[in-house]
Amino acid sequence: MTATKRPASAGPGGRSSSDPDPIRVSFRRYAGVRTRVLEVGDLTPDPELPRRSLRRRAATPHVRPSAPRLVLLHGYCDSADTWRPALEQLAAAGIPAVAVDLPGFGDAQPLRPGPMLPQLDAFATAVVREQAVLGSVVLAGNSLGGTMSLRAAQNGRLPISGVVSIAAPGFVDSWLIRTVARYPLPLRLYSALPVPVPGFLVRKVAEQVVPRLLYADSAAADALQVQRFTALFPDYRATKSRLEQARQLVAELADAYRLESVKVPLLVVACGKDKLVTAASGRQLHTLVPHSRLLVREDWGHCPQLDDPVEISELLTYFAASAVRTTQAKRAAATASETVSEDTAAG
Repeated sequence: MTATKRPASAGPGGRSSSDPDPIRVSFRRYAGVRTRVLEVGDLTPDPELPRRSLRRRAATPHVRPSAPRLVLLHGYCDSADTWRPALEQLAAAGIPAVAVDLPGFGDAQPLRPGPMLPQLDAFATAVVREQAVLGSVVLAGNSLGGTMSLRAAQNGRLPISGVVSIAAPGFVDSWLIRTVARYPLPLRLYSALPVPVPGFLVRKVAEQVVPRLLYADSAAADALQVQRFTALFPDYRATKSRLEQARQLVAELADAYRLESVKVPLLVVACGKDKLVTAASGRQLHTLVPHSRLLVREDWGHCPQLDDPVEISELLTYFAASAVRTTQAKRAAATASETVSEDTAAG
């Protein structure tokens, strides 16, 4: 089932237009960045609880609730809205989850000048620490969000119980990403055009290109999702800025990973019809993290949360529950081992 295979009267994700929206929308600050938050389930900390107490609970594993809580991160030039169909499925199943606009995208404040990944790291860290007050955090990210999830997992001090990385770039990428990295003559000429390309032409090209890049089957693309992406390229200036930003990001990906530091359960999702990040990239990531699990879906494109939100939500639900059990068992074993060592030393 895909998000587009639904009756005309249904809303995104298959919800009837007459049903109340289960997704709550709010604005918060993480690492000094104001952003939009989409959430389902009982996620918001008690406002009457002092902030210092919240931080203390988040830093103390034995007092933190154990129920899985999904934190969903989107990709480059995307927004939290990419997770709406999956969030509706998770809400119906009673699974708490939150999706945020990353800095520089959606309704979040822009990125500051300088390296992008450290800014995104600080932002993701703040989101994880907030959500860890409420339960065991499992991070799931698509594309750039997959990269940020992996980088968060490299930080052993973060309270993360598991990670799902979907089509994370930086391993074995497609010709398109390699082209952006090399910055060949056609792209240089476009950026240096003395007369800007008319906005209507830029949007027309984007409308044709976006569905082919994001979906397994461009004919099944959701018109509202495509419109959301093409809005990011309203004119020549915006397109030129996004291209320059993409080049910077691809350059930073060359030194983005320290995968030997990833100790938490990891599920790698590779998509056979992905035109941006090949399935070989997912297989390479799986090889580099031996304890990881690999799922290859030949029928999914770069954004499987758009191709098949029902299966993605089920996949995230089952993995989150398994990851939390595994992480808790490891922590319990480590605690027991420390206790035995202390008793032995005392004796």
